[in-house]
Amino acid sequence: MYTFGWCSEIQQAEKLKDLGFDYIECALVSLNLENETEYAARLPLFMNSPLPVRAFNIFFPGDLKVVGPEVDQERLQRYIHKAAKALNQVGAKNVVLGSGRSRNIPEGWERNRSEEQFMQLLSCIGEEFAGTGVTLVIEPLNKKETNLINSVSEAVRFAKQVNHPSVRVLADFYHMDEEKESLQTLIDNKAWLQHIHLADTGRFSPGTGQYPYEQFVTALKASGYEGMISAECTVRDPETDQRDSLAFMKRVFAY
Repeated sequence: MYTFGWCSEIQQAEKLKDLGFDYIECALVSLNLENETEYAARLPLFMNSPLPVRAFNIFFPGDLKVVGPEVDQERLQRYIHKAAKALNQVGAKNVVLGSGRSRNIPEGWERNRSEEQFMQLLSCIGEEFAGTGVTLVIEPLNKKETNLINSVSEAVRFAKQVNHPSVRVLADFYHMDEEKESLQTLIDNKAWLQHIHLADTGRFSPGTGQYPYEQFVTALKASGYEGMISAECTVRDPETDQRDSLAFMKRVFAY
């Protein structure tokens, strides 16, 4: 059973509910976790949302580095602890670790050291998320956005190494297309898939371009995936695009 969501600001929840979406996916950074006053003011918007906030993305603010010489371990630990509590309170199921700026390996910094730092990060998040009902999903990003983890198989390699039930992997059709990643990877890594992001040509709304959706759906169904599918894209005409894309997604996934 698939459920369909849209990546947007919390203020759009009512409209997305009226359009027929199952949930909304918001940016975790929009909670302003490191500012107690703003966080206290923002949290009720998510907890009382008319449409469930079942997923979050944009885990870290860009200045909070997770690899490289500027890693502030104490700040990271505080942030992750607050995130785990907030996600649990809101009732989120998945939170996406994309954050390309945060995880980009700086020039001159060894890849091996970066991978070790990222593994420590995943272990820390896994421990904090234990018992919360929230799963971290590692998002592979194309090489224009980061130089660490650019494919589903790479993300799975990290998830396997950390080997924690709260750490899984996301497949994003846009990033897969940018990297020319084979759709077979959805089947090969089926045990690790926890969340899906969709877009179409030019990173616009699903159904507006030439992405091979029939092949993508065939591979995803062959993987046995059942769960949340979020559109994460640029929108030209919000109401029309969102309504038409939801109809397209339901049709192409034979909802």
